[in-house]
Amino acid sequence: MNKAVVMNVKKLYKSFGGNHILKGIGLTLHQGENLGIVGKSGIGKSVLIKCIVRLIEPDSGEVDVLGTNVLECNSNELNEIRKKVGYLFQGGALYDSMSVRENLFFPIRRTQFKDKKLDTEELIEQSLRSVGLLDAVDKMPSELSGGMKKRVALARTLILKPEIILYDEPTTGLDAVTSGEISELILKIREEYNTASIIITHDMKCARIATDNIKIMDDGIFRIEGTYDELSNTEEKEIRDFFI
Repeated sequence: MNKAVVMNVKKLYKSFGGNHILKGIGLTLHQGENLGIVGKSGIGKSVLIKCIVRLIEPDSGEVDVLGTNVLECNSNELNEIRKKVGYLFQGGALYDSMSVRENLFFPIRRTQFKDKKLDTEELIEQSLRSVGLLDAVDKMPSELSGGMKKRVALARTLILKPEIILYDEPTTGLDAVTSGEISELILKIREEYNTASIIITHDMKCARIATDNIKIMDDGIFRIEGTYDELSNTEEKEIRDFFI
């Protein structure tokens, strides 16, 4: 049985001055799918997912998220879509002056999100329990390791119960063991929250563990797509080099 399409991007273009980053790129994301995007540094992977939620305004193209044309949304409509699309930034983007509890409460307060089954404290506890950090609820970000910060940032993303999560380099800066734990956590989150995800990564161990399919980005478009095993066994040296 074919799964529903939750995101469809077509002919997306973005330039900064004379630097053409996205050159008509497109992708389709299905319900429950973890899609990996791999490519050289500076090639525009993060620009792509920022354009999807209009943290960066694309020049042209089509972005359909959960049945809504994101590029035609007004500010209120865009905020409603962003409640359904979690975004995990590279550095976690925690507020240093806020405790873990306050960091998680912030998106609830900003969006006035309500859960019919759980109150705010229960939501915070549930999100932290999902990432294995309930005992860190009253700690400050400065008291957390790099891996713990990633987990808290993910808990903050989960608190609005998103249907889609965009992961921007979820394992960057982490040691191999912690990277593996975060990769496994991405799978656990999908199972628990029934999310679809786009995972931007340089970490091929993360790609192997956490993705169903991988797209290789090159020169503003996707060059090839396949599973980790399919791409790692290709005869094209430039593709195979990513997997060494």
